Amino acid sequence: MLQVYSAIPPYIPSHPPLPEILKLKTDLLGNFNSPFELKQLHALLIKTHTPLSSLPLTRVGLVCALSPSFAYAQRIFQTVGKPQIVVWNSCLKIFAEENSPQDAIFLFYHLRQVDVLPDDFTCSFVLKACANLLDILNGRIVHGYVEKLGLQSNLILQNMILHLYALCGAMSDARLLFVKMPQRDVVTYNIMISQWIKAGNLDMAYDLFSKMSQRNVRSWTSMISGFVQCGRSKEAIRLFLEMEREGQRPNEVTVVAVVSACADLGALDLGRRVHEYSNRSGFHENVHISNTLIDMYVKCGCLEDSYRVFEAMRERTIVSWSAMISGFAMHGQGEKALELYGTMIRSGMKPNDVTFVALLHACSHMGLVDKGWEFLTSMTRDYGIEPKIEHYGCMVDLYSRAGLLKEAHEFIVNMPMAPNGVVWGALLGGCRVHKNIELAEEAIRHISELDPLNDGYYVVLSNVYAEAGQWEEVVKIRKLMKHQGVKKTPGWSSITIDGVVHEFVAGDGSHPEAEEIFGMWEQLLVKMKLKGYVPNTSVVLLDVEDREKEKFLFRHSEKLALVFGLMKLPPGVSIRIMKNLRMCEDCHASFKLISAIENRHIVVRDRNRFHCFETGACTCRDYW
Repeated sequence: MLQVYSAIPPYIPSHPPLPEILKLKTDLLGNFNSPFELKQLHALLIKTHTPLSSLPLTRVGLVCALSPSFAYAQRIFQTVGKPQIVVWNSCLKIFAEENSPQDAIFLFYHLRQVDVLPDDFTCSFVLKACANLLDILNGRIVHGYVEKLGLQSNLILQNMILHLYALCGAMSDARLLFVKMPQRDVVTYNIMISQWIKAGNLDMAYDLFSKMSQRNVRSWTSMISGFVQCGRSKEAIRLFLEMEREGQRPNEVTVVAVVSACADLGALDLGRRVHEYSNRSGFHENVHISNTLIDMYVKCGCLEDSYRVFEAMRERTIVSWSAMISGFAMHGQGEKALELYGTMIRSGMKPNDVTFVALLHACSHMGLVDKGWEFLTSMTRDYGIEPKIEHYGCMVDLYSRAGLLKEAHEFIVNMPMAPNGVVWGALLGGCRVHKNIELAEEAIRHISELDPLNDGYYVVLSNVYAEAGQWEEVVKIRKLMKHQGVKKTPGWSSITIDGVVHEFVAGDGSHPEAEEIFGMWEQLLVKMKLKGYVPNTSVVLLDVEDREKEKFLFRHSEKLALVFGLMKLPPGVSIRIMKNLRMCEDCHASFKLISAIENRHIVVRDRNRFHCFETGACTCRDYW
């Protein structure tokens, strides 16, 4: 029998089978990115009889917060029974912490428009957003809500408001709030201390620090770092020693600050101790600490130690390389500075403007004029670095030291920027060494306009006149300084013995052991004269008899510090002296002789560089 088949097609379901629906729901639950996708997921949940509580509510808030679907999200929260402010606070937190602080502030105002009452968490997240944006205007509004909601007793909120005002530079508002706060903790004080330091008011910061009943590591570190930044390294070290007595363990930031202070003062013993502590504490991998240690050892005259730190570094930055190159240059090892630069370039590290300052210094201390010019050209040509005033100043110094004063003057005249007092000062220094009165007078004319209160330049010109025997001009310079209120900086030298810094000034008879020091100098003088020493009285720039000049000469501060070191330090121990001015030629010649007579390694750090004396020679090769 003939079988007849219907033309009606078989039944096809209008929706995917259940496993596919479940997979789709699972995918959407964690990945919806818009209100439209959320509504699709919502419909799917209804269709599959899945409760709305399975929705990630914070995600719902994030995709709807800044869109017209805000009210839709609110209805979902109400259906689920979750307090709205809890979910919105989660959104505010994410916006404030994940580079969307402006969205956090926008959402906060939207919540107020629909009468969602903020709580302490709401205010904290919005305050954080204001701090990220330095938005003091909206911060004041949130502060107002804190007052209206009666949240003044919330110390965390009060500290956040204080931090915002201080961060935005509104220190009068911060100070007023600080005074009115019903309670304060160590965080409160730390906020005020760090911002006073940032504002440059170190005395106000220290006044608060001294009133703290309890201090943490951050309190100590902020204050120590503040002293270092303001050039008050002695106080920084005093505070660090007090911190140690209090039993506080320094952190990595503290170590950097203290090592920097040791570098400023030449406090080698403390620097070594802090270095050992840093290694014991596992800080040796901290690049910033290593860089600071390199700088400290360089400035304390321990080039070998600085290079050991540099060699031990697993990771080096351009700061590491530049500091080491600069160290070699300052210590008269210009060849090693240039050699290290070559190694750096071969390693793939690109120089920066600081690297080229170090290289130009190296060339200046060796008289490598052509090499210096080559580096200056290379900056722009090879690395796209535009030379700054510091680089041009180095070139003027290089020309001037080499005696090429006309070339130095021509270089200044043709500079692409206006020269400053330092540039003219470099020329003036060369004029003193090479006794060119005419150019020295021109340099001082410019300096008197650019840097009229810097006593050093007037003293240099006075020295130029004195060496030429033009005493009338010397008197005029002194009268000019007096008229302009410029006082000569007194020269001093210091030496550290057993952790105690001993300072000497020229002719200093105030030291408790002055008589013994003078007596030992007389004994040394006999030995020096047997070796051919003749006092160089030309460096005493006073119009007096040679015998009187010798008395002044023999009481120079670095000589007194050296004799004291010979008296107090055991044989074989290096003598390290710091001097605030340039070392004079007679002291330089004396130190070379004494290093051979006493078989001592003597290191002098003067205003310009390091002089390392050993076996009758100096690393500067008499070129400084």
